[in-house]
Amino acid sequence: MELGSILLILAVVVLIGLFLYAPFTERSRRGRVNETIEVSALKAERDRVINSLQELDFDHNLGKIPKEDYPAQRALLLQKGADVLRKLDGLTSVFISESNVESRIEQAAAAVRADSSATIEPLDDDDLESMIASRRKEHKSKSAGFCPKCGKPVLVTDKFCPSCGKSL
Repeated sequence: MELGSILLILAVVVLIGLFLYAPFTERSRRGRVNETIEVSALKAERDRVINSLQELDFDHNLGKIPKEDYPAQRALLLQKGADVLRKLDGLTSVFISESNVESRIEQAAAAVRADSSATIEPLDDDDLESMIASRRKEHKSKSAGFCPKCGKPVLVTDKFCPSCGKSL
């Protein structure tokens, strides 16, 4: 046998091996995709639990929920959130103690609550008037109105209309 025929047979064997190995790599990719979908679903469930906790706290502060029912409902939501976080951590293979899970839920709820409760400071009348005046001044320096012939906007610095060429 010649060297060329040996190399050709070797190349064919390698290609057949790659063809037979391909399904094994596809299964591992599918497993990662399914795990990613499950992680995404668990994160969405975690966000729903946090929103429910916020709504429960808000409703309790408004007096819509009786004081007797509030602790039980809150404990139920905290337990549900802890279960979701345990599943999520199980997928990422990180062990967390139960007290740490509950504190993570509380921290996440507090962070979202802080974001949603950010208030805008009210402006004084003088500050507001100065802002309006500066905005009007800025606007006047940019636009001189519209061309009397074609109706297109023109600037103060324009001597001719940029669209139709009429003298301004």
